[in-house]
Amino acid sequence: MADDYHRGEMDIHEQVSTYHAVMGMTKWGSLALAVAILALVLWFCTPAGFIGGLVPALVLLVVGIVLLRDKKGGGH
Repeated sequence: MADDYHRGEMDIHEQVSTYHAVMGMTKWGSLALAVAILALVLWFCTPAGFIGGLVPALVLLVVGIVLLRDKKGGGH
């Protein structure tokens, strides 16, 4: 009865690639949403204007890209 169960024989490469794709879309989508919200709030809800909203949004975008990009050799 116990011999019928075989642990770890299934190929999970497709599940792993789907997981990484979803995590990547979540990470970069969150950054894009945060940049858009910051730019639009500063543009329309404060007297900062278009440039006053664009500059902080670009700063957030650059910082986000630097912090969120994949590190080389960081895999398990």
